[in-house]
Amino acid sequence: MRISLASDSLDGIASVLAAEVERRGHSVTLYGALAPGDRADWAWCCSAAARDVAEGRADQAVVCCWTGTGASIAANKVAGVRAALCADAATAAGAREWNDANVLALSLRLTSRQVLTEILDAWFAGTPSTDPEDAANIAYVGEIR
Repeated sequence: MRISLASDSLDGIASVLAAEVERRGHSVTLYGALAPGDRADWAWCCSAAARDVAEGRADQAVVCCWTGTGASIAANKVAGVRAALCADAATAAGAREWNDANVLALSLRLTSRQVLTEILDAWFAGTPSTDPEDAANIAYVGEIR
């Protein structure tokens, strides 16, 4: 898959994020502090990665900031993006299954390297639910203005 990655700093797991995603066989596009010379502010870099998903240049994205909150807010402002702030593997699996999340938001402060591995494994193994009720919720989220 094509995965866009964004981080507003190189703190915490940011320095290993690209390698962890590539190790799973995905190609990456980098934004923010991960791309030297790019604007690293969380709103700019995280929305850029999210736009890649919305516009079809990436299949999914992973966005990061100190708490993960700003990264998820910026990504969710992009139409068609369903960003989920995940602090553990179970949340990541649920976000993919029940919410058909297409952008993973992570906290640089809270996410250890081991937890990153678990979250990415769950995220990339996840698939959207085929339950009609779940599909109806996803469709409705796209209509909310």
